[in-house]
Amino acid sequence: MEEGFKELISKYQGSQSLPRQFYTSETVYKMDIQHYWNHSWIWVGHINQIPNVGDFFLFDYGYESVIIARDKNDSVNAFLNVCRHRGSRVCIEKSGNTRVFVCPYHAWTYELNGSLRAAREMEDNFNTAEYSLKKVNLRIFHGLIFICVADNPPNIDEGLLQLEPLVEPFEFENLKIVHSANYPVAANWKLALENYMECYHCAPAHLEYSRSHSLKDPSSANIELKNCMLKKSMDVGLSGEELQINLLESNNVEMDFYFSRYPLFQGYKTGSKSGEKLAPLLGRLKDFDGGTSDIQIGILNNFLSYSDHVIGYRFIPRSLQITDIEVIWMVREDAEEGKDYNLEDLTWLWHCTSKDDERIIALNQKGVNSNHYVPGPLSNMEWGIKAFHAGYLKQLEEKTNINS
Repeated sequence: MEEGFKELISKYQGSQSLPRQFYTSETVYKMDIQHYWNHSWIWVGHINQIPNVGDFFLFDYGYESVIIARDKNDSVNAFLNVCRHRGSRVCIEKSGNTRVFVCPYHAWTYELNGSLRAAREMEDNFNTAEYSLKKVNLRIFHGLIFICVADNPPNIDEGLLQLEPLVEPFEFENLKIVHSANYPVAANWKLALENYMECYHCAPAHLEYSRSHSLKDPSSANIELKNCMLKKSMDVGLSGEELQINLLESNNVEMDFYFSRYPLFQGYKTGSKSGEKLAPLLGRLKDFDGGTSDIQIGILNNFLSYSDHVIGYRFIPRSLQITDIEVIWMVREDAEEGKDYNLEDLTWLWHCTSKDDERIIALNQKGVNSNHYVPGPLSNMEWGIKAFHAGYLKQLEEKTNINS
C-alpha cells in the first residue's frame, strides 16, 4: 500500500467531507487515476459521432488517451492511443475520418481495429500480430459508449439490464449530440463531482436552475408535486419506477446505478427559460409530464433526461487541481436546428448553471488548500457524497492492498 495511505483513510470520519490531502496530494491524485478511474466505466460519447467506416474520436483523462473508431466491418472499437513501438501518441486529431492510424514518430501504421499493418525496417522475424494497439473494454448501451481500461473491468451489464426498461422510452440510441461545452475549473475532480452529487447548494448558488427545478427543496409540498408528476409520467409512456442499486464486484470495484424522475415547478415543461418546450419529444413519449430524470451509470457518468433533450455531465481530471466540466446536449437525431430547436435556448440553463459551478467549485478548492481546513459535517441533502466517499475509499484501499 502507498505509504501513509492507511493513516490518511483513518482520519476520515463518516458523514464528513474528506481530509485535505485527498484534494491536495499529488500521490493521492496518481492513485485516483490508477486505482479509481482506470478501474471504472467511463461514458465517452455516442455512436452518432462515428456513423461511417473510418470515423473516430479521442477521449482523454488523467494520463490516458483512448481512440474510439468504427472499423471496416462496421464494428466500434476502443484502444489505447499509445504506440507499441516507443510509446508515442498515435492519433493527434481529436476526431475525424481516416483509413489507418499512422504514428507521427516512426510511422508504425495501424488498422481501424487497432492491429499493426506495417512497421518500417524491423528485423525479419518481427511479427506484426504481436504489436496491435492495446484493446480497451467497450460497451454500447442504447447508443451511449462506455469504456474501461482495466484488464479486469467491473461488470456493468447487470446494472444496465435493470436500468434498460426505465430509459427505453427515451430511445437514447436515436439521439445526436448537438453541442458540447467545456468549463475548466481550478479544482480537484472530486470536488467537481461532489458538487454535482448534491443539491444542497442549488438554492443559494443556482438562481436560474432553482426557478424551475424542485430538487433544490425536499419539502412535503414537492413530494405532492412529484406524486402529481408521476401520474402524468405513466400517461405519457414512462414507468414511474425508480432504481438505486450498488453492485460490489469480486474485484473490489463498486458499480452504482441510479434512476429517479423528479418534477419541475408548475408552468415548466422542460429546462427552459420560458418553461416551454425546447425540442421535439424524445423517443416514444406522448407528451410532457413536467419532469426530468436523474440518471447515473457508475459514479462518474451522469445524465439528466428531460422530455425533449438529454444533458450529459462529465468531470474529467487533467491534473491534481485542474478539472474539465464537460456538458453535452443531445436531442433526437431527426431534429433540425433552426426549425425544431434553437441552440442558444437549448443550452441556456446548463450554461448558466455550469458557469455558477465553475465559480463555487474553484472557491471550494481555495478554501480546502488552506492548512487550517478541517472536514465538516454533511447535510442529509448530501447523501450522494456520503455514498461516493464510501465506495471511493473502499476501492482505493482494496486496490492499493492488492498492488502493494
